[in-house]
Amino acid sequence: MPSFREARDLLLAHRTDYAAAYADFRWPESVPFNWALDWFDAELAGNLESRARTALRIVEPAASTDLALTFGEISRRSSQVANHLRRLGLRRGDHLLLLLGNVPALWETMLAAMKLGAVIIPATTLLTAEELADRLERGRARMIVAGPEQVGRFAGLDTAEVLRVVTGPATEGWTAYEAAFTESESFAPDAATQADDPLLLYFTSGTTAKPKLVRHSHRSYPVGALSTMYWLGLQPGDVHCNVSSPGWAKHAWSSFFAPWNAGATILVINQAPFNARVLLDAVADHGATTLCAPPTVWRLVIQEDLTARKLALREVCAAGEPLNPEIIERVGEAWGLTVRDGYGQTETTALVANTPGQPVHPGSMGRPLPGYRARVLDLDGQPASEGEVCLALDERPAGLMQGYDDGAGRLSGAEGALYRTGDVAFLDSDGRFTFVGRADDVFKSSGYRISPFELESVLIEHPAVAEAAVVPAPDPIRHTIPKAYVTLVGAAEGGRETALDVFRFTNARLAPFKRLRGLEFVAELPKTISGKIRRVQLRRLEHESRTDDPFRGEAFTQADFPELRQDERKPEQG
Repeated sequence: MPSFREARDLLLAHRTDYAAAYADFRWPESVPFNWALDWFDAELAGNLESRARTALRIVEPAASTDLALTFGEISRRSSQVANHLRRLGLRRGDHLLLLLGNVPALWETMLAAMKLGAVIIPATTLLTAEELADRLERGRARMIVAGPEQVGRFAGLDTAEVLRVVTGPATEGWTAYEAAFTESESFAPDAATQADDPLLLYFTSGTTAKPKLVRHSHRSYPVGALSTMYWLGLQPGDVHCNVSSPGWAKHAWSSFFAPWNAGATILVINQAPFNARVLLDAVADHGATTLCAPPTVWRLVIQEDLTARKLALREVCAAGEPLNPEIIERVGEAWGLTVRDGYGQTETTALVANTPGQPVHPGSMGRPLPGYRARVLDLDGQPASEGEVCLALDERPAGLMQGYDDGAGRLSGAEGALYRTGDVAFLDSDGRFTFVGRADDVFKSSGYRISPFELESVLIEHPAVAEAAVVPAPDPIRHTIPKAYVTLVGAAEGGRETALDVFRFTNARLAPFKRLRGLEFVAELPKTISGKIRRVQLRRLEHESRTDDPFRGEAFTQADFPELRQDERKPEQG
């Protein structure tokens, strides 16, 4: 079996030769391996050629700031952070809740935790207090590292036994992150890190009321991201820009492991709200060679004048949801580049994609990536032209999760002969996969996975709501948006006032990316003979824009209510 470097170098050598890469690639040996120490420190920061190269550049266009750190600097700073966190009491196997935006401390803390052997729980900064409490409890967090704007969100939560570190000034109960930079720049691990030691715990939407916990190891995401590096087409010295929010698996894919596996610079463009023109200006100004963004962003990008800037881009990619053929056509006409789709899950690294140098069939998400033996199987496990995307586990791909953690450390969901993704795809005669949909009704909006069950559970807590079914409704920007079909209790009446009250009720209980954007009061919901709601029938109504169906009713959107925008401008109450 090859070493990590040998496996990585083979993929770089066959960057545009898919057949050779797929045939010749083998996952590296499953030996003691700590990516932060054995790759980042020893190879990227320890190499005379690369250690002075920029590893991370964070640009704030609105503030006209540009911060750059080299591989050598980040190596030293992350060792100081590791020593600091160890001094505070974080030990091998402890769980660390990471709640940071795109700031240097995010990358430094990720590396520091890896060096210590701690388990990282990445979290979006948009979580509600209830969601934070869930992550603290089921994630078994021993430490929190958060930005100063997050401190107030923990008020009232049980954090007495949790070590707390803030990237702003020290405050009651919180230690200052900056104190780390008085520590030694040399770090000595307390023991060897085994390839199967746990590294990451991701909370991801599922079909149950609470998100699942996906556990990855020191092998599955760092080593597994070699497939992601290959899909993106990254090379040493590239400047890679990925549009993704921290806390989600795609951020680890494309803003951490994959570019640094290649020895590329990570370019972050911080802006709120998002502006496609600002993104393109920054991509041009900072010489980005590779760009990855969800289709939601690409749909905004193609509304700009794509020929107005001189770009250094060589590779352009998309992931998160199906890619519109119009995007491929418009970008191809303006830049002479093909936007290449890729597919994977929080549970995996990139596993199917259109790779560099290969023809792209519009609508297809490509072929299995090196190291992944993906299959399309029917319910009986037999090969099919349309069925569930599955992974054969007799040669287990390194990038597959260890399993779903039940909150007590017991794992399930990735054992046996097959891993079933829960995604349905069509397989053509050339071996290309085309995404069809989720087998369990989970869908994506703006690249975020949305669980209908989770939103429905909040809806039925409203006193006027009897039943609810949440489905994706087509949207020109977000691809799809969450929409609820609702039946009301006997005494309740529909109409504008009730709709406003339901929107306010759910907005207060859901993170912004999960909020309902549409609401329709109906007399009844379509059901199976056994009483199960037929979401598929409602999805069809939305997809076909049918308004004359007996299951249609009085519809509203959040845009109908200026009051909701006023609510968002009100200061939060701590």
